[in-house]
Amino acid sequence: MASVSTLPAPALAASRAALNAAFADQQSAEPDADASANGTETNSNAESAEVLEPGEIQEVDMQAQAEGIRTVFSDPTNFNVKHPLYSAWTLWFDSPATKGRNLPQTPISGFPQTPVPQTPGASVALGWMEDIKRVISFDSVEEFWGLYNNIIPPSQLPQKANYYLFKEGIIPAWEDEANKNGGKWSIQLPKDKNRPNIDKMWLYTMLAAIGETFDPYLTSGEEISPQSLITGVIVSTRPQFYRLSIWTRLAPSSTGTEDEQDRKLRERVETIGKHFKTSVLGYSDAHKLAGPLATEVEFLSHKDSEKKGKSAKKIIV
Repeated sequence: MASVSTLPAPALAASRAALNAAFADQQSAEPDADASANGTETNSNAESAEVLEPGEIQEVDMQAQAEGIRTVFSDPTNFNVKHPLYSAWTLWFDSPATKGRNLPQTPISGFPQTPVPQTPGASVALGWMEDIKRVISFDSVEEFWGLYNNIIPPSQLPQKANYYLFKEGIIPAWEDEANKNGGKWSIQLPKDKNRPNIDKMWLYTMLAAIGETFDPYLTSGEEISPQSLITGVIVSTRPQFYRLSIWTRLAPSSTGTEDEQDRKLRERVETIGKHFKTSVLGYSDAHKLAGPLATEVEFLSHKDSEKKGKSAKKIIV
């Protein structure tokens, strides 16, 4: 009998959202290429294989095929079908232990280090990126869970450590072409009060990212979906607080004058922040979070972040 998933209900729901964002449904078996070329179909029982006459169509027992499909949800140990994600993702990591070392410790044992890809803007950020280690890339639900189940959770990371989960080909730096015109949603949470919750919050943030549920325009039902605004998500541990962030490709204008395009972008960005606060972090829409060492869920463009708060304009949900 197939085992039942032990994932918490919200995590299971978010993970299944990742399946809905997959490029293709792999619910059918592929015929053997050589057999197809010869005009025949293979069967799991060799005795039942038959040669088709020209123009004849082999009958397929769809029920038998469906019964042979085992997913990570029905059989976490012996699954035989992978569910591709809408995009491939890369996990990056840094901590005081990785700075200035050629062979740093990694949060996952056994995974080889790979060099920083030379994406547009990477050369500008190369000095800072020398201390950030590219851990592994993945493009399926099953590979994500294999990664997650073998990684140190944020609650156990050393101080000043960071996980960066970004779409493949995008480095976690403002200078990258995909990030330079964007910004980030972030929330800062006191460490003592949130140590029991930060691992779950980070998991749900990752699931929402790889499942493409942050950006409502991707699920709007339009015939041609726009490019996702989300480029990556980050969790940071500091001596007294945790910080969760969501990076976007674009940021609303902060000049005070908006045209229709700017208004729609602001609305889209605000929807991402509200989804982050209510559906991912689990707070109510009206919940006030600011306090000692804590912030509200706030959006700030990368360009305004460089101003060090002097004239920066935040969006708060």
